[in-house]
Amino acid sequence: MLVETKARIGVFAIALQAYLPQFPELLPEFEAQYAAFRKTLPDTVEIVDGGLVTTKEQAQEAGDTFRAADVDLVFLQLLTYATSYNMLPAVRDLDVPVVLVNLQKVRALDYDHADIAAWLGEGYACGAVGEMVADLERYGKRHAVITGVVEGGDEHARREIEDWCRAAQTRRRFRDTNIAQIGRPYPGMMDLYIDESNLYRRMYLYTKQFDWEKMWVIADDVSDDDLIRAKAQDILDTFEIEGGGTVEKVWEMARYVVAFEDWCRREKLGLIASHYDGFAQGRAGVLDSMLIPAFSMLIKQGVACAVEGDMKVAMAMSILKTISGTGQLAEMYSIDFNDDIALIGHSGSGDADISAKKPTMKIVDVFHGKTGGGYLTQFYPYDGPITYLAITQDGDGRFKFIAAEGVNEAGKILSFGDTNMRTRFTCGAREFVDRWSECGPTHHFAAARGRHIDTLQKVAKIFNVPLEVVTR
Repeated sequence: MLVETKARIGVFAIALQAYLPQFPELLPEFEAQYAAFRKTLPDTVEIVDGGLVTTKEQAQEAGDTFRAADVDLVFLQLLTYATSYNMLPAVRDLDVPVVLVNLQKVRALDYDHADIAAWLGEGYACGAVGEMVADLERYGKRHAVITGVVEGGDEHARREIEDWCRAAQTRRRFRDTNIAQIGRPYPGMMDLYIDESNLYRRMYLYTKQFDWEKMWVIADDVSDDDLIRAKAQDILDTFEIEGGGTVEKVWEMARYVVAFEDWCRREKLGLIASHYDGFAQGRAGVLDSMLIPAFSMLIKQGVACAVEGDMKVAMAMSILKTISGTGQLAEMYSIDFNDDIALIGHSGSGDADISAKKPTMKIVDVFHGKTGGGYLTQFYPYDGPITYLAITQDGDGRFKFIAAEGVNEAGKILSFGDTNMRTRFTCGAREFVDRWSECGPTHHFAAARGRHIDTLQKVAKIFNVPLEVVTR
């Protein structure tokens, strides 16, 4: 990642204070269970520790800690029965989901020998969960429950916890980075237009505006030949260039990539949406001709770069790249009614990590629908499961996620240099296009290798936006 972020996860555990003087062995038991739970969280997140809470006052202190850290998510470990005053003061002022982790220590109690302390300390799962959810509902808090067991390991619970951590990273990435808009959206594509204040309000993402005149000179001060040469080799290692590639051929492109990388770090850019609609001549023509592969190099490093000024698809690409490691720009291309396949792809920058073989780069005289010509890149997405994500808005500016899962299949694709996928959907291509279109997506959407709707449901809950699932 060019700009590193790490999700902040609030963690605390609760138990009932009234039990502790009655059964002195419970406190060390609970402290050990809580310490063991914290160690199970992945090192990809930053833990904000709210401690073991047994009183309202301790819950308030945990809440102060979580607010000060601006946590992206809260895990609450339910150690035994506890009343809601142990929970609510810690989460009352937070606008993030609360995940109730309901892990019983043992698979089953020893029915013949377990005493009350053993029951309360090792085998009391499920007793307080519904009560907690009832109060979270009354307070308007988003929530989820993970029930499982510690003894012998619980793969389902482990996957769910790690999935929530991945989902939380999307919020942190939006809060800690900015989106650059260079130029303006493609003229007339009104579905792409966006209110930047509303974007910041609802999705936490701040927009930085840049004129193309600034971009044309961005590489003027890049003169470190060793740095440029290394980046040129990186480009050659990433792309198969039609007609053969050399360091000299991509030298100028490498200069711009080096400059763009420094710009992303300096401006804390995690997303870029750009469109150029001027006269692609002189300095403008030089940059415009190589922008597609240059931005592809940024996507490879985690910066979502969208064409035609589409900020919403840049967000979708960033979300998928964050949760899955791949985030490819896409749109509807065609339907093969003979094979019942949808052809999906895009002309423009792409993600090398989604490509089953080395992506290709070639020069064309004309970009379709845009001024000028230059380098096109073509990526070859893996066969197998694929997830699509679109982000759209209603008339009041509220965002909505639209997602679908399909399977990419081998077969013939279009040969004029654009990335294409042959995707089969369980509902059929015709029905998919109807359902997808009826959801009101924007023109572009993002693609990721694998099945990710389960994680996207968590992302949607974290951002507090609806998710419409078209097909799985």
